[in-house]
Amino acid sequence: MIRPTLRAVLLFSLSVPIALLIVSVRGELWYFSLYFPSAVLVLIAADLINALPDRLLRADLRAPDQLFTGRPGVVEVNLAAPRPIVVHALLEQRGDADPPEAVSGTLADGGLSLNLLILPRRRGRVVIDALWLRWHGSLGLVELRRRQAAGLGIDVVPNVKGIREEALRFFSREAEYGVKPQWTNGDGSEFENLRDYAPGMDHRLIDWKSSARRRKILCKEFRQERNHHIVLGFDTGRLMTEPVDGIPKIDHSIRAALLLGWISLRGGDLLGGCGFDVKFRSFIKPGRGMRYFARFQRFTAELAYRTEETNFTLGLAELNSRLKHRALVVLFTEFVDVISAELLIEGLRWMTRKHVIIFVTMRDPMLTRLQSAPPDDFSSIAGAVIADDFLRERSVVLERIARLGVHCLDLPAAKISAALLNRYLMIKGKGLL
Repeated sequence: MIRPTLRAVLLFSLSVPIALLIVSVRGELWYFSLYFPSAVLVLIAADLINALPDRLLRADLRAPDQLFTGRPGVVEVNLAAPRPIVVHALLEQRGDADPPEAVSGTLADGGLSLNLLILPRRRGRVVIDALWLRWHGSLGLVELRRRQAAGLGIDVVPNVKGIREEALRFFSREAEYGVKPQWTNGDGSEFENLRDYAPGMDHRLIDWKSSARRRKILCKEFRQERNHHIVLGFDTGRLMTEPVDGIPKIDHSIRAALLLGWISLRGGDLLGGCGFDVKFRSFIKPGRGMRYFARFQRFTAELAYRTEETNFTLGLAELNSRLKHRALVVLFTEFVDVISAELLIEGLRWMTRKHVIIFVTMRDPMLTRLQSAPPDDFSSIAGAVIADDFLRERSVVLERIARLGVHCLDLPAAKISAALLNRYLMIKGKGLL
């Protein structure tokens, strides 16, 4: 595709008044008025002839196999041409990602590599349909464009890279005393062995009966129990598709769940999951071992974004019927008001009779901003009152859920992962499972 540049249009526009001026002043010299527009057209033609032909510019695209939600990916474009030119590149893409931005560079010494960024916001698939290239002639009067078909598809999965980094940091802190097992007080409830009392040990761990029989002071040692069932339940309804910090709530939940899943599998527990909205969508049985993490990751990547309202009665009842053993159920969900949460509370009441439940919701930053906004005008005061009503109703629902024995977490999205991991370790440490 060949088109004149803005510079060429301006030059030709300036030549027209000059030609009209010559005709109006000296009509007999009308043929001189054609020289200036003709000269501009000759310059444009010369610039086109001197410009790099389309066939001599070679472009090669290299896209990553997968992208992570909320993290930019790089598509590498390698260009080659026999002479230096300035090239502008732009991707033609489809999918839930930020609009592409053009990148330019000077192609010299026969080669140029450009990095085009793709920032996906949701799980799914980003398709690169084509690559657009644009360059000018040496005079800047002609612009050449080329659309090179690509047809590349990139899968967008939850951010596992950051999860692994956080998990490795967690285990590096846990292993600061060496590679041998170090059982500390409060780490579990399963009896390990007896050992001689040493100064500084907790007196509450002294086994007085065994000490009387052995005639020396002995202390009990405990360790964490393993093989617990950890089930992560995801509400995929309409409220979970609401974006927080540019990313849907369901994706924030999946990131926190993957971190907890990684830690629990490394700790010897069994990991499972489910997804539901207006009906029960998917279920993965609890499994063990680090190889099982890849399967669980694929399960979370297949959780779709739904626009239906969530049926808590059906979803929780179906989940309760499929769990054959006592488990730690982590429920990632969202609610609006007290009325819509009644069925949720009733379903949780039945599940708490058999299972330990962690109820995870994400605090809306917009409500917090409206509530704490300075009362400068009437609209800010009205917004603060409405936001305070919503937050008060939310606290009432969370208090009712907590009275059932459910562990509630209502925090900003950035703090969910750490808070969930700490609550999981606290539940295991106290032997509640």
